[in-house]
Amino acid sequence: MFTSKYNLLIMSITRNILQIKSTLPQNVTLVAVSKTKPNEAILEAYNVGQRIFGENKVQELTEKYDSLPKDIEWHMIGHLQTNKVKYIAPFVSLIHGVDSFKLLQEINKRAAQNNRSINCLLQVHIAEEETKFGFNEAEVIDLLVSTEFKSLQNISIVGLMGMATFTDDENQIRKEFTSLKQLFDKLQTSNFKLQTLSMGMSGDYQLAIECGSTMVRVGSSIFGNRNYH
Repeated sequence: MFTSKYNLLIMSITRNILQIKSTLPQNVTLVAVSKTKPNEAILEAYNVGQRIFGENKVQELTEKYDSLPKDIEWHMIGHLQTNKVKYIAPFVSLIHGVDSFKLLQEINKRAAQNNRSINCLLQVHIAEEETKFGFNEAEVIDLLVSTEFKSLQNISIVGLMGMATFTDDENQIRKEFTSLKQLFDKLQTSNFKLQTLSMGMSGDYQLAIECGSTMVRVGSSIFGNRNYH
């Protein structure tokens, strides 16, 4: 019985990821959000060609890095505390949720200690919910032109990230995604070399792509509902 259920799970992961990839435009990167999922589920996605996975807890991310193939690109997609940066600095490929200059300074410090540069996305607050983290538009611009930021030699800001309000109102979600795309375009015309606009999750990634997203973070649509126990 257990084996049968496990085989069905594996088959569904394979089917889900191949179906999602078949619908993504060439310029859109898929981050498979594997938080709370076992290594076996990640390996099934890996076996059909997925190499980019996202985690939101530092301890879980480091444990998976240690035990899974080393050609996986690990993205930190959750809220990151400064005192946890040191654990992921040796290997993390991209940090999505950079929401303060203090965090940037810590990432830069830990990257330097590991003789590497770490790619980061600035998180922009686009949702109406107060619980979301992030800079506002003016803060992003002020940060990028500041002397303090330019002194950080071991980080690279490669783009922006934002999360829409958790709502069924598609017009509101579209408005929030569009506002982030407008900021992204504005920075591009100001000669900031940004490549990545990370917005869209399982429930809204198709709408995010319509609004200009180049990176989507999809978890439950690949792996099924999460188990937090």
